[in-house]
Formats: sequence, structure tokens, C-alpha cells
Amino acid sequence: MAACWPGAPGSEQAWLEVAQAFIQETLCPPGKEPDVQLTQLVIDCVKTTWLSQGKSQGLTLPLSYSFVSVKDLTTHQHLPCCSHLSCSSTVYQAWAQEAGPRGVSLPRERLLLLGTLTDLSGNLEQECRNGSLYIRDNTGALDCELIDLDLSWLGHLFLFPSWSYLPPPMKSPGEGHVELWGTPVPVFPLTIRPGPLTPIPVVYPEMASRLLRHRSKHRNVQPNLAGKLIRFSALVKSRKKAYFVLFLGGSSPAGSQVSVIVQVPAQLVWHRALCPGRAYVLTEVRVSKLPGHRYRVWMTSPSSQLLPLKPECVRELELELAGVPLEADPQSLPRPSSPQDKKGPGPDCLVRDSILLSYTGMVTGTLNQPAGLYELDRKLELCLAYQQFRGLRRVVRPGVSLELQDVHLLQSVGGGTRRPILAPCLRGAVLLRGFSHQVPETQFSHQVPQASLYEQLVWEHQLGLPIYLWATKALEDLACKLCPHVLRYHQFLKYSSPGDPSLGLQILAPILEVLIPPGCPGRNTRGEILEDPHHCPLQKYTQLQTPCFFPTLAVLKEEAKRQAWASFDPKTLLPFPEASHLPSWQLNQRLAWSWQCLLPSAFHPAPVLLGVLVPSSRKGCLRLRDQSGSLSCLLLAQPSQPLTDPRLIGCLVRADRFQLVIERNVRSSFPSWKELSTTDFIQKKQARVYVQFLLADALILSVPRPVLHSATSSTPPRTEPSPPEGPHIEQSRLFLLSHKEALMKRNFSVPPSASSEVPQPTLSFHVLGSWLGGTQRKEGTGWGPLEPKEDENSDQKVLLLFLGSSVRWFEFLHPGHVYRLVASGPPTLMLFEEGGSSCMSQHPLELAGCASCLTVQDEWTVELASSQDIPEVLGIRPTLPESSLTDLLSGNFADSLVSFSAEIVSHLWMKPGSSGAVRRCVKLTVALETADYKFPPHLDVYIEDPHLPPPLGLLPGARVYFYQLEKRVSRSHNVYCCFRSSTCVQVLHFPPDTTVSVPLPHIYLAELLQGDKAPFRATASCHVVSVFSLHLLWVCAHCTSICPQSSAEVDEPLTLFLWTLCTSFSVLRPMVLSFELERKPSKIIPLEAPRLQRFQYGEFPFLTRVNPKIRLSCLSIQEPEHPSAPGALVSSY
Repeated sequence: MAACWPGAPGSEQAWLEVAQAFIQETLCPPGKEPDVQLTQLVIDCVKTTWLSQGKSQGLTLPLSYSFVSVKDLTTHQHLPCCSHLSCSSTVYQAWAQEAGPRGVSLPRERLLLLGTLTDLSGNLEQECRNGSLYIRDNTGALDCELIDLDLSWLGHLFLFPSWSYLPPPMKSPGEGHVELWGTPVPVFPLTIRPGPLTPIPVVYPEMASRLLRHRSKHRNVQPNLAGKLIRFSALVKSRKKAYFVLFLGGSSPAGSQVSVIVQVPAQLVWHRALCPGRAYVLTEVRVSKLPGHRYRVWMTSPSSQLLPLKPECVRELELELAGVPLEADPQSLPRPSSPQDKKGPGPDCLVRDSILLSYTGMVTGTLNQPAGLYELDRKLELCLAYQQFRGLRRVVRPGVSLELQDVHLLQSVGGGTRRPILAPCLRGAVLLRGFSHQVPETQFSHQVPQASLYEQLVWEHQLGLPIYLWATKALEDLACKLCPHVLRYHQFLKYSSPGDPSLGLQILAPILEVLIPPGCPGRNTRGEILEDPHHCPLQKYTQLQTPCFFPTLAVLKEEAKRQAWASFDPKTLLPFPEASHLPSWQLNQRLAWSWQCLLPSAFHPAPVLLGVLVPSSRKGCLRLRDQSGSLSCLLLAQPSQPLTDPRLIGCLVRADRFQLVIERNVRSSFPSWKELSTTDFIQKKQARVYVQFLLADALILSVPRPVLHSATSSTPPRTEPSPPEGPHIEQSRLFLLSHKEALMKRNFSVPPSASSEVPQPTLSFHVLGSWLGGTQRKEGTGWGPLEPKEDENSDQKVLLLFLGSSVRWFEFLHPGHVYRLVASGPPTLMLFEEGGSSCMSQHPLELAGCASCLTVQDEWTVELASSQDIPEVLGIRPTLPESSLTDLLSGNFADSLVSFSAEIVSHLWMKPGSSGAVRRCVKLTVALETADYKFPPHLDVYIEDPHLPPPLGLLPGARVYFYQLEKRVSRSHNVYCCFRSSTCVQVLHFPPDTTVSVPLPHIYLAELLQGDKAPFRATASCHVVSVFSLHLLWVCAHCTSICPQSSAEVDEPLTLFLWTLCTSFSVLRPMVLSFELERKPSKIIPLEAPRLQRFQYGEFPFLTRVNPKIRLSCLSIQEPEHPSAPGALVSSY
């Protein structure tokens, strides 16, 4: 900080001139002549203090020091500092070393601070006295803290030789304060108050306690109370007035105690001067009846004084109290019960009692300053939240020494806290015993509003300490997730009011409603201090099991991957009976894709999903975003109800019921099932993680709009062109969406002059719809009338093309809904009409039956139309068109595009060359739902490039609606479907949380002759009667690769042995076969009729009708419960 005088450092005369001008301007009464005596007294005071250090280097004046006013200090000093006039450099170095190795000591500034020490704020009114101390001069007043106050100092001018100044944190409200280290030096000699001429009549605690319980003439007098200060409470500041309670006792520890309430504003400063163990006299106290209490207490009057007790200056007042006391002893009155006292001693609700004690220690760490959590002596935690610690918050930091009187000790509170906790209630006092030498930490400085959410949790929501500690940790985690890019710290931790709720409290509310018992009474502050036995929120507690936690999305994503790969076991995915007969390519194909669904119950404690909902302009999906990253998500408003309202973008989504899905992709080369435990055969593995849940199970919170770009966008910010001059308005137009095509990369033709680069495929989609009326303009908060069209009878159909960042609207657009397309800018005619921005030729438009194509611009927005916009359309609930089952399974190809809803049975990744696949694809086997079939028919759906990777949510057990799939027929006359550019997929139901393995139906093989009435998969008890063919697979002993062979040659010895084995009872035996039909049910080719076939049995020929052979694919083979032949062999045939 710059010096306040212009002269050279060695000029005493210049220093004196500056000092005189400063004293006249800052300390002398304004508007009066210069006070020469005051000027000289100030200079003499400074000189005497300067020379007291003994190392003044021959200088009689501190020429290196400059005077500073309160205004200059608060205006120009932006960094913490200290000043020690009476300390040499060596002494200061030793002083700075006490900051410790972990702290940064306060830097030294050579400043001279003078002012009047007072408990009055700037306007000098008595009502503004609240127990605070100030240093005041002509330029203003500054808050200060003093360890040991002498009440006789108030109102006097002092030089403060040793002090430190701490400015307010940057970008936070409030002012700085001064911490006075040493005893202030008075400029004028302090007058010593003479003792009374006659001894003061006093009443001691025992008599004062009896006097309260008797109705006598002495009750109306205002006696003087004398006694030893046993303890005093915290300073309580309510909306009506502030007060504290002190307790006086006799010389004997077992003697009577009497409480005195101090609530006169001018006497609140006594709280800083009291010292337990000393004896005092309180003059002219009176008896008062507290509202809501059955007994009376002593209370100071406006004329009361606090005096030190000197035995030679007092005499005991003799009072005669005849009769029986009319009131009971306040200490013996029963206290009111609370819900915490009524909890039973069950194992899940073990109530513990805290220990009341006194403790002196040093603050060694700041755990959460806004929440009042600190570390003491590296071994304890200190919670000041149950006192009104706003004044202490600015002082308490590492290095501060505290004396805690009547503080509660709580151990094993749970909720993630392992160390013992010291927590003072209103009954106890926190006494400052030493300031810190360290610079304040800045990690929490930006989080402290004037009335924070933490205070509301304690004082309004009545949280017990274990729940409060968990809530503070949860809010701290939430702040790390959301601040400052989603919202500011003061917005997140602000005090919650009915019209302005706190976002942090809304997030915690569902959990707090479960943890807090209903009907908790409000906190009785005076009863908490006065009642004996003592009762407060800290007296009883139960150990808290952590209910949940709020992980960052990055942590949740990594933990999901870790659990998914930790549980990945090929032997589990392919159990022995099934895997033992699979060839190598089928083994690796079955392992190529697998999935796992993690519920919150899979974690301990359970996680709560939280993030801002943002659309992705690169992939078109929705994501949850926080400061750590993003997580893809699939949302449904309700089962079978898609997400349609784009206003959800930018909202904060909280969900404790969700499915965390991990799709695992593995590239492997296992030779056989015996090597499944060898991980060396896995060449590559990757995972796709996303979350899916219902909005009905989530809490949607609006976030204040002034947030940073990264909170609601997944693309980097772009430099926007400067807007054109002129007025800006919003224009919109309603359209009814009838069809949406797939989101995929497409080629678009561009004008030759647009760019010299070769155009690349662009992620895009387009929708077909119909305009509902003309353009509308924004008028106030609503939309104006429809603008007339040139031709009202013209075709209203339109094709809207979404590409670039406009693909972010993909997840919100669904057929059957009405939307509003909104554009902001200067008034433009024909804004939503066909123009030069179209990127489509006329031929596709003719095929789609549209007259125009419109490219949706990046800056345009899409809104869901309200019921007031067009009620006759919105009143109709959209239905999903579905093809009949006959059309699906028949050979009728009049319309090769089919739509249906089905449940996914299996999900299989197929490589080129496997099972006839020409290129990489995904095969979905779905079960069609119909009432005409006992067993639902199955259908295969193939997804190929450019539709890979497949959309989110195509999982076994999920119910999905497929729109405009292409129907095809295989060589084996199986009906299957394929994705095409017009295909759209909508997930209707997520897989169930608990997947119960339903056993396959057990049938007779003859039931398969019923055609479409037979199940697709089943088990049957059968008998192997012959082996048609035999294939050998050889494994290389060197590289473990498979060498496929053709059909075995009859003359080979090994082949002869195997053929002989296949005709033995080891193979030709009973077994339980699990299978699936190689040909799926269809109506393309009817079942063959039984044919006549001749059989010869001995000498007799037989002619009978034989049904055609049914081809089955073996899934697994098991032994029958009662085998009829010895030996066992599990194999395929």
C-alpha cells in the first residue's frame, strides 16, 4: 500500500507535516480549528511506542511508517496484511514463523492506525448496537476483534501498535475487519474510576435464587447481584432482539447458581469483556417473566452496570423471606419431551448421549467454512453451525486458538465422518484466545452469502448433527459438480425462501424428508440456555448410515466401466452345457457383445444421478452434463411416452431411480470353450456407457439462465456474426410432424462455388410435416395472429431438414405432435417458405409428396406447441401405426416397409463371414406381441452401416417400436427386416430392473408340426437315433488357431473310430434338448403335407404317411433325470 505522505523517507519535518495534516483531517472534530494538543499527543504516543522496541536505529520517529485512515485502509488495501510498530524485524520474523510450515504468514505493512474504539456503528444510534466492536475516525468505521476487552476503553482514542487487516473476499459482499493483537495505547490518559464512597449492597446467588421463588415486597426492588462468573452463553441474535445469558455462582462449586439475561443493546458488548472465573457485580437488575416459561429470571435494566467484584467495596443485603416458596426451583422443572427421546433402543436406531465438556485448542484446518466445520489439533472436528457464528466465521481459520466452554462431544456419528466432533450449542461459549498468523484460505471465500443455506438447515429444518454433516458433504460434492459453470456459488447456497427456492435445498429435499422425523418442534433458544437438565439438538444423536451420495458423472461412468469389466466372465456368459458344443466362430460371436445394467442398489451408498440436460450436436443424443464431463442418456416421459418438450434443455435433472447401462464390445479369438478363462485371446475391448430413466421418476429443476456456455452445450462456442442493424423480432410457425427419418450421415449436394473441398457426409435427419397456418410474430409474452398466405389452398406439406447443430432437436421430435419453429432476427417476409437454403433436389420432394423443403438454421429453436395454440389438433392423442401380423409374416410385398412394436429377445454382433454375414451388422431377435399366438413369433432385425453403432436402448427385455423397416425374405424362406434411411426407432419400455430367467417351455417334438402355434425356443426329451454327418475342428498347438476341415474321409482310422462311436449307446441315447427353430414362423411357404413312405420290417413291407423333417438349432444338451443307458456324453450333432 502506498505511503500517505509525499516527503523523502529520511525527512522528519516532512513526516511531521503529513502527520499533522492527517490528524487534523481524520481525528479532530470536523468543522473546528486545528487541535494542537491532540496533534502533539498523537505524535508523542507514536514516538513512545516506536522507541519501546529498543531498536529504533537512532530514529526518534518511525519515518518508514505512514498514517492510514479507515477509508484508505478499506479502499486501497486489497490483500491481507499486518503492522507491528513496536516489533523489530527480528521479532517480526520470529512472529511470522509461528504461521507454521503449512501456512503463509501475513505480510508486513508499515502503517499507523488510530481511531476511537466503540461499539457504535456509523449512525451513532443505540439501536444499532449489537455487540460488535469498531474502530472509527472521521472517514468511517471498521469492524475489529479484540481478545480481552476492557469496558473502560470504549469511546477513547487509541493508537493500535500491532494489528492485522483482512479485506473481504473478492467478489463477495461485506467489509474487511481488523484483528487487534496487542493492547491498544491510549492517546489521552485513561481516568481510573474511583470506588464507591460507601459499600454497595449486593445479593449473592443463593439469595437471588430464593428471591425469584417468593412473592414478596422485595421482588419489586432492583438489587445488585454479585458472584463468580461460572459461564455465559453464546450471543443470540433473533429478529426481535439480541441477548445472552450469564450465570453467577458462589464461592463453592456446589452452591446455587443464578442466571441473568442481558438484552439491552448497549450491554451486549459485555459479551466480549466477560471472563469465566472472575467475580462481577451486576447493578440494578430486575425480575422478568419469560413468555412460554413457568418461572421467572433475572434481567438487566437499561441502567445496569458490569463492575468487577471487590470485597471491600460491597456488603451483603439482608432480606427476610417468610413463608413457603410459591414456585418450584427452575433447576428441578421437567423439560419438555422431544421426538428424539421417544426413539426405542432398537439396533437400527441406537440413541447416544453426547458428553458436555470444555476444551482449549488450535484450529489446524478449514473443512467447510460456510458450514462452520473446522479441524482442531489435527485430531478433532469442530462444528460451529449450532451457534450463530457469522462474526466468528471471519476470524476462525488455521492458527486461531479457541477456548470452548460447555461444548458437546459426539463420537461415531456416521455419515462419512470418522473423527470425534466438538459442537457448541447456544448454552456454550466460544472464546477467542489467539489470532492466526496466517493468510486466510481462499477456497471457500466465494461461497459465503450473508444468509446461507447451511444456517437454514440447522435453524429451520432442525437437522441433527449426523444428518447435517452428511448434508454439508453432499452440498460440497454438488458444488463441485455444478459450480461455477452451471450456476454461481451464491445462487446454489443461498437462503431458500418460498418465492425464491434454493437449488441446493431442492436437490436434498427428497432425502431430508425421509431422514428428518415429522413433527420436530422448533428450536427453543432460551430454553436451550436456561433449562436444567440441559436439552438441545446436540444432546442426543444416532449414528447415521450414509443414505446416498452425489458422484460426478465422470466418476459414475468410470465406476460403471470398472464393475462391468470386473464382472465380465466368458464362462458366465457362455455356461458349460451351451458353450461346449459351439465352434470357435460362434463362441467369439456370442462374446462380441454383452451388456450389464447397474441399479443404484449395486453401489454402497446408493448414487443419485444429477446433471444438466443438454443435447449433443455431434451425435444427436441427449446428455447429462456437469463440471467433470457428460454422460449419454435415454429418457422417457412415461412408459410408451417419448420426450417431446424441448424446454427441458438446460434443466437440472435429479434421479435416484435409473438404469446405468454398459454395453461391452469384445474382439476375441477363443479356439474353444476350454480356453475361455485365458484372457490372452481377447484382442480389444471397449464399452458404451449411458443411463436411462423415466422423467416421472426424476426431479426437474429450472436453472437460472445466466450460465456459461459449457453448461448447456456439448460443442465449443463459436464466434457469432454481428447481428444486422434494425429491430429484432421473433417469428414462428406451427407444424404437425407426420414422419421422422433416421439420424445418420448423408451426402448433400452443394453449389459449386460454395467450397473447393470435397463434401463429406453430414450427420442429419429430416422430418415430414404439414404447416398449420401462416407465420406468427411475438407480441409480449404470446404470439400474434396468423399472417395471411398468398394461396390458402396450396399444399401445406413440408420437408424440414436438420443438419449441423440443429440435429440437437432429434430426440424431441416425434410423429403425431405439433411443434413451433421459432426464428429470431429482423422482420423477414417468406421466412419459413421454400428458398435458396434448400439442399434437396426436387425428385425426393415429389416422392415424399411435399411441395417445399426448408433447412432448419442452427440458431432457430423448436418448441412444443401448447394447447392454446391449436386445441383441435393437440386434443388427439397420437397413435403409432403398426403393420398387421399377417403382412409381417406373409409373402405379400405390395408394401415392403413395415412398422411394429416388439420386445427384444437377443442382441448379437455379427462379423463379416460369420453365419452368412456379408458385412458387419447387429442382429436383433424380437418377439412380436399378439393374442392369436400362444407363443409369440420371433423376427430378426438387422442393423448395418451407416446405422451403426445402433441407437441407445436396444437391449434384451426392452420393448421397442420400429417404424418403416424394410421387410425381406431369406433363402430359407425366413422373414427378416433391415434398417434403412427412413427407419425410426422409439424405445417404449426399458428392460425390467429385475430380470427373472423364465425356463423354456417343455414340449413334445410332435407339437412342432403345428406350425405357427409352436414355440420358437423350447426343450424336449428325445432320443438320438442316428448321426448324419461328422465335422472335425483341429486346433494348432503352436498358435491355438482353428484349422477347419471338410467332411471326414471314410478311410481314416480316427474317422472310423468316431463313426463307430456314433453308433454306440454312448451317443444313441436319451437326452434333454434345448433348441430353437432354424426356420422362424412365417406364412410365406405353408408346411409340407405328410408324404407316403415305404418301410420294411423283416419280411413285411409297410406304407405310412411321414411328416417332413424339422430342422432345429441346438442350444444346449442335458442329461435326463433317469437315463436309460449307461455313460454320458455332452456334444453336438
